[in-house]
Amino acid sequence: MPAMSENYASALSHPVFKVASQIIAEEGLEAYVIGGYVRDHLLGRPCKDFDIVVVGSGMELAKRCAERLRVKKVSLFENFGTAHFKYKDLDVEFVGARKESYQRDSRKPIVENGTLKEDQERRDFTINALALSLNAETYGDLIDPFGGIDDLNNGIIRTPLDPNTTYSDDPLRMMRAIRFATQLEFKIENRSLQAILENAKRLDIISSERIMDELNKIILSKQPSRGFKLLFSTHLLHQFFPEMVNLHGVETIDGKTHKDNFYHTLEVLDNVAEASSDLWLRWSAIMHDIAKPPTKRFDKEVGWTFHGHEDLGARWVPKVFQRLKLPLDHKMKFVQKLVRLHLRPIALVKGSVTDSAIRRLLCEAGDDIEGLMTLCNADITSKNEFKVRKYKQNFEMVIEKLKAVEEKDRIRNFQPPVSGELIMRTFDLGPCAHIGNIKARIKEAILEGEIANDPKEATLYMLKIGEEIGLPVLVAPILDK
Repeated sequence: MPAMSENYASALSHPVFKVASQIIAEEGLEAYVIGGYVRDHLLGRPCKDFDIVVVGSGMELAKRCAERLRVKKVSLFENFGTAHFKYKDLDVEFVGARKESYQRDSRKPIVENGTLKEDQERRDFTINALALSLNAETYGDLIDPFGGIDDLNNGIIRTPLDPNTTYSDDPLRMMRAIRFATQLEFKIENRSLQAILENAKRLDIISSERIMDELNKIILSKQPSRGFKLLFSTHLLHQFFPEMVNLHGVETIDGKTHKDNFYHTLEVLDNVAEASSDLWLRWSAIMHDIAKPPTKRFDKEVGWTFHGHEDLGARWVPKVFQRLKLPLDHKMKFVQKLVRLHLRPIALVKGSVTDSAIRRLLCEAGDDIEGLMTLCNADITSKNEFKVRKYKQNFEMVIEKLKAVEEKDRIRNFQPPVSGELIMRTFDLGPCAHIGNIKARIKEAILEGEIANDPKEATLYMLKIGEEIGLPVLVAPILDK
């Protein structure tokens, strides 16, 4: 971060800022760059969102700026006093300085025109209340009434006003506090943490879509476990994701203790995050053990078991996604598939790796095999480093075996080499159970390695099955030589 100075005119070299400054000088207006751009510039982070606050109306300034920058389309939102346009790859927003007041049952404020200081007071955090002047006499001067520059330097998330008021007025700010703390690797000051805990139940006035938008940004951060630990300790997670909260805790019987599945899940999530930026692969990590609590049993011989948690968890995925307003399309089905299959590669690592088992895994996983293997590799966690190292080595053997079998047998996204139409024509059959049974036996023979995944071998095997069950051949199939 650059050393603190009184003026940051170098941060305002972009043509958008230069043009805005010229117009406000001509019109006798007062305007500032505020919020995310200022914060990210001081942190040395890229930012393509410019927020310009005008003391007065922002819409006229937006239109004049767009005209000089040769931007054809300006979106005006008169009810909110804001305007927006895109300039090249930038999002530029203009808003009139305002002050806000809130009603208890809504996060939508009652808005009135205000001063710059009143506009800064309504901001969520001190690091987002920083403003740089666009006015000619003070161009680039930093306006920082709440010590935001110190909080940036010290890595602190703090609210400009009393945190209880800030979070109660707009409870989404509690999710944003944790999101910024996670993304920037900052700490939330103690008063704010306590205020979030006290106001956690206020989250019920926020839509699931808004909550998920913030949660997904946490999940996409470098170390998402940091955010989930904060969500858990402040009881925000309890408000919208009780299934994950229920993973927390350990139980001991006869001196045998199972692992804390909440912290195990976070470890797996961080491992996946190191390997992939795919949001839905990360969601697979979050959901992979979600059904362990209801499947937990204690057996005196083997200790704690969670039999069937992968199947129950897969059945839970659509219900959880629907409640959280997450997509119910192919993304959900991807997560569901990985939850259902996540124990399969681990079983291969622990046991013998047969070609048959590899074929079956490839057949079921299809094009999602790489994601599944990434999840399962991340799922190998233990405090015993020797055990982890051994499993990781075995896992590499399984991956090599997958590559070899896939290259030889082409099982991924398996399609039967004999069609139902060929079976019907050969044996003069109408729609009946024989067709499905013959196709199933051919598939089983291929997966077991009895025949190759080849049309000629599969057709010969079909004739053999027909002979076994007494089906006369009406039209002999043509076999390639």
